[in-house]
Amino acid sequence: MEEELLGKVYDGRMMRRLLVYMKPYVGTIAISAMFLLVQSICQILGPLLTKTAIDRYLVPANTTSIFDQWLPRDPWQGILFIASIYLGVVLLSFVLDFGQTYLMQWTGQRAMFDLRRDLMAKLQKLDVAYFDRNPVGRLMTRVTTDVDVLNELFSSGLVTIVGDLAVLSFVVLALLQLSPALTAILLGVMPLVVLVTIQFRRSASLSYRKTRIAVARINTYLQEHITGMQVLQIFNREEKARQGFDEANAAHMLAFKDSILAYGWFYPAVEFLSMLALASILAYGGYQIHGGALSLGVLVAFFQYGLRFFRPIQDLSEKYNILQSAMAASDRIFKLLDEPIAIQSPAQPKPFPEAPAAVEFDGVWFAYKDENWVLRDVSFRIEPGETIAVVGHTGAGKTTLTNLLLRFYDIQKGTIRIGGLDIREYALDDLRRHFSIVLQDPYLFTGTVASNIRLGTQNISEVQLRDAAERVNLKSFIEGLPNQYEQEVKERGAGYSTGQKQLVSFARALAHDPRFLILDEATSSVDTETEQKIRAALEQLIEGRTSIVIAHRLSTIQRANRIFVLHKGQLRESGSHQQLLTAKGLYFKLYQLQYKDQDVATGRQISV
Repeated sequence: MEEELLGKVYDGRMMRRLLVYMKPYVGTIAISAMFLLVQSICQILGPLLTKTAIDRYLVPANTTSIFDQWLPRDPWQGILFIASIYLGVVLLSFVLDFGQTYLMQWTGQRAMFDLRRDLMAKLQKLDVAYFDRNPVGRLMTRVTTDVDVLNELFSSGLVTIVGDLAVLSFVVLALLQLSPALTAILLGVMPLVVLVTIQFRRSASLSYRKTRIAVARINTYLQEHITGMQVLQIFNREEKARQGFDEANAAHMLAFKDSILAYGWFYPAVEFLSMLALASILAYGGYQIHGGALSLGVLVAFFQYGLRFFRPIQDLSEKYNILQSAMAASDRIFKLLDEPIAIQSPAQPKPFPEAPAAVEFDGVWFAYKDENWVLRDVSFRIEPGETIAVVGHTGAGKTTLTNLLLRFYDIQKGTIRIGGLDIREYALDDLRRHFSIVLQDPYLFTGTVASNIRLGTQNISEVQLRDAAERVNLKSFIEGLPNQYEQEVKERGAGYSTGQKQLVSFARALAHDPRFLILDEATSSVDTETEQKIRAALEQLIEGRTSIVIAHRLSTIQRANRIFVLHKGQLRESGSHQQLLTAKGLYFKLYQLQYKDQDVATGRQISV
């Protein structure tokens, strides 16, 4: 599983590609970085102001400060002045922190908006074969979860890492200016902090990997069982399904428990080491003060700087995990964006013929994988306006014919022509816009009945919309809805029967007024009454169009001009219904098998 890979902590190639999405917002990032720099300086000023107030007014000492030339001599006025400055620094730091956070969050969201847009555009261009190899859940994870990980990197990772490093640098410089000896004591615990941090990173990385795998398994399990809920309930598998989910849920809980444990001991450990360092500073600093070598203000400033010193270290340790997760997520995302597209429009496409065009398959061979041929040397010609039916056993290659005609897949051998030209010479959108297809499993999108018929084609007028609905016998159903054509359609057409959804699919095909029509088992999932409505509309639907009808129900194709019989990937028979029955070949056997029960019941003989 790709989710198991954590990737490098830092990958320069990936980071350069990620920064491309930040480039349009470089001005905003620069302002945010400036805010962060000034905020880092503000964090340094607080302890210096405290030191000045103590050493100049509260416990006077023979020390100097950068603020001396601006300070009044009177102690109360001086303390009030310093307090006012301190308050101003705190307020400025608050404003800068808010501004920096807001700007980076906004920038991160804009960059991720661009990235998600590119991912969606890529998904729409990928070959259908890619979706055969990759489950929907994985692709959804790329566009949602993985992009959110990158958003966390951009909005609270990269710039704040720079801010933490800046704070650490400024704090160390300030400490060295105040007392090199106390600075050495503070830095003396750093080897221990580094060891603790390394161990934390290992534990947190392992926990993150386990958690991600567990989440992926939970998502997969839920998607599978929610989709198949009806089957699950019919066969009383609820208890078994709960047990399976409990196992996946328990694995996630245990993985997350390891993460809690890692964070649970890391922060107290760093806190303990920081307190140890501060206790050492207190002991040595007190000794220095007693000997007159150090002022109280310097010691208090050291305590304040010490707290500021260890906080960025803790933050950097957490940012390590964010960076590592982001590198892994970016690797998965760019792997999707870099996926080669095999089926593309030619560089200089030919215009699709305006005149009536014949469809030709010339020695076509095709396999979905390697040389497991689904079609073997298939050749035929469909004249303009002709209705062709395709029949055959399951797996004979019927649907594959239409997939190849629409260039969802490209053939390995032979040629497919429309209007005398190889279909690979046409632009994909130009080729496909002349086709309408009605599938066995009708698919409705969230929206309205009208939007599902138009399907984004805005030049379909209201008159054309209503005319298409009426011609496929859908008008009475729509007018019986509370909002008629604006009636809400939920996900996958929930609340509508299969027959109703199929009639919407027929109206959709008719409203787009295609030159070529494909019906792929379009009536196999509807009841007899709905099938009769559809069959009544078929004559109008196929009128003046080149039509390919794939069907198992032979009663729906008897009026076709010709019937093609596919068997094991080969075109074995071709002719009219009566001709094929007379030949007593494969079609005759199919017809006999389909109607034998009916004939036995009625005592009729199949006439030829």
